[in-house]
Amino acid sequence: MSNLQVSCAFLLLFFVISCSSDPIAEEDDTPVPVVGAIREPLVNRDLDAIKKDGKLTAITVYNSTSYFLYRGKPMGFEFELLSRLAKDLGLEMEIVIAENSDALFDMLNKGEGDIIAHGLTITQARQEIVDFTDYHYVTHQALVQRKPKNWRQLPGYKVQRQLISTPLDLIDDTVHVRWNSSYYERLQNLSREIGGSIYVDTVPGNTTTEDIIKMVVDGEIDYTIADYNIAAINQTYYPILDIETPISLSQRIAWAVRKNSPELLEAVNQWIKKVRKQDFYYVIYNKYFKNKKSYRRRIKSDFFSKNGGKISRYDDIIREHSKSLGWDWRLVSSLVYQESRFDPGVTSWTGAGGLMQLMPSTAEDLGLYNPANPDANIRAGTAYLHELWEKWSDIKDSIQRIKFTMASYNCGYGHVKDAQRLTESFEEDPLVWDDNVEDYLLKLSSREYFTMPEVDYGFVRGREPYLYVKEIFLRYEHYCKFIPHDPKKGNTEASI
Repeated sequence: MSNLQVSCAFLLLFFVISCSSDPIAEEDDTPVPVVGAIREPLVNRDLDAIKKDGKLTAITVYNSTSYFLYRGKPMGFEFELLSRLAKDLGLEMEIVIAENSDALFDMLNKGEGDIIAHGLTITQARQEIVDFTDYHYVTHQALVQRKPKNWRQLPGYKVQRQLISTPLDLIDDTVHVRWNSSYYERLQNLSREIGGSIYVDTVPGNTTTEDIIKMVVDGEIDYTIADYNIAAINQTYYPILDIETPISLSQRIAWAVRKNSPELLEAVNQWIKKVRKQDFYYVIYNKYFKNKKSYRRRIKSDFFSKNGGKISRYDDIIREHSKSLGWDWRLVSSLVYQESRFDPGVTSWTGAGGLMQLMPSTAEDLGLYNPANPDANIRAGTAYLHELWEKWSDIKDSIQRIKFTMASYNCGYGHVKDAQRLTESFEEDPLVWDDNVEDYLLKLSSREYFTMPEVDYGFVRGREPYLYVKEIFLRYEHYCKFIPHDPKKGNTEASI
């Protein structure tokens, strides 16, 4: 029998054993991942309670496919799907980042979130402590290894000769993975299936799969395991990687909820079934796992949050001019993104120009004669915000005062004063933006309200400032998760 025939026979044996449901007869002393120390839910919170609060809290992981910041915009496969899910359920969305992926299941069962929105492999051990949603996609686990340094100059067969080509070649070798991961569990099963030891060296749980892949690229380790779709998108940036040796059969990738949240599980499953029939679902998947050009551009960028902790090229200017305003520079950055997407050359149909989209008359009053000049535009814009801030001095709560100021910046001080007077006339609190003045600003697009005697400035598209304030603050929350307030200290907490 030729060497090729021997290899094929062993590979066939591997797959036959993998498909077998017979129990493993010979056990070793290697510890099996615990998955979660908390085996039962510690809170009782299902969809009714979530809807009562009005917020869906999702636990996810910060990496280059699930959730990250790029050019001032929160992005990611999980982030985009969560945004759609929350909107479909009529809920606001809050994201909690797991500092350690080993803690995902414990965080869920402790009630730190309502759902784990991360690409989880469905395994029997995990099904004992959580309920999985319908799967999002199917993939398989692949060995990630490094080609020889001169691989471009070698013929293909010589490259393959130096690589692990079947799982059998891993016997007595070492693979690095996170301990409490499906990869670890798979390697333990694989060792028993092929009748030989594969040594597993574990890495900390706060190390992402892409970080471990980078360790392979840099030569710090020889092998790791990754879901094939994640390995493939990383290979587009690191062509020295080989990912063609399968370690598992196809596996389902899903999200998870607590075992005592059947209503939430049913709602999410119904949503998944519905959106899988829509094109956008596959557009989002391709965007993060198939679009090689986009991935390479993002990974190279200084404005990808995993690279440099920057929001935009104007961070220093915004940070400097925010000092006189007294606001967190990241909040001002979120406002600038809302206005111009950090494009200093953009001009609106109304004639507003530059990063902070100042109207020509306002710009002239502030001494701004070249709106396209980033420094001058942000100086003038923050000065104008300060003028508006001073007009709301009767509002003592700083967060509420900022919201009144932002709304005035968007639609005009007079319209916000109209909404405030209207709020008071209906015996609600005119000094509170949330659920008070913002609601009456919305009503000012209706003739029934903008013709009332309390209203001096008439009709306004109230939905625009209403969403303007909400979107800026939501984006600011994302900025605070990724971007340090003080780069020297590295602190990411909010600072208003």
